[in-house]
Amino acid sequence: MLIRVSSLYRDTSNFLRHQWVNIILMAFLISCITILLNKSLMPSLDQIQVINNKELISSTNNLIEIIRNMSPQQQHVLFQVSAVGTFSSLVGNTMLLGGMLSLISIASSGKKVSALIALGASIPSLARLFLLISIMTLSIQLGFMVLVFPGILLSVLFALAPIIITTDKVGLFTSIQTSSQIGWSQIRFIAPSVMFWMLSKILILLLASKLIALPPDIISIILNTFSNLISAILIVYLFRLYMLLN
Repeated sequence: MLIRVSSLYRDTSNFLRHQWVNIILMAFLISCITILLNKSLMPSLDQIQVINNKELISSTNNLIEIIRNMSPQQQHVLFQVSAVGTFSSLVGNTMLLGGMLSLISIASSGKKVSALIALGASIPSLARLFLLISIMTLSIQLGFMVLVFPGILLSVLFALAPIIITTDKVGLFTSIQTSSQIGWSQIRFIAPSVMFWMLSKILILLLASKLIALPPDIISIILNTFSNLISAILIVYLFRLYMLLN
């Protein structure tokens, strides 16, 4: 089937225009949940201060060397902080993906839907989505650690996997394999959108420097909400692309 970029953009914008209230509400709710989860699991401020050793950090610019020079207690706290941040992010991304895919499916069927209904409908698929996103995130991060390009390429190839596992009810690795095959053959449609998503995330991080007057929790919620909105747009675009390919 011949797919036009203009039709993809038009379909995406039409859905966003009709569901913008639900999308914004979902992005905000998930942002709040992510921040609350992060704060509830994060070590206490006193524990975090243990790793805030300026002399240790200033002695070398090598991250591995800094970690190696830390005491066992500092390494434990650093690991805990990193694990909590990663887990909270994975939970938030899983909820956003599940909620958005449910929102798209329900709205496309002509039924009345809200952000809460979509999130509730996504609950049965969240466990598999969480495992899938964990595998994808680990693979992509390893790709970025090796070189930047492998990380970007894997992001493009894996982009459709959450949609495939949800709509086609297939296994984790089947969805990744299918997504990789489609992603490579349709790279001209997927790569620009993924690159736009990545650049938008970077711009959101730069926005943080403009919000220093606000309380840290408010800044986190605002930035996470904007980040979720960008991801939601990408999900709508990719879902529509996959439907056209089928």
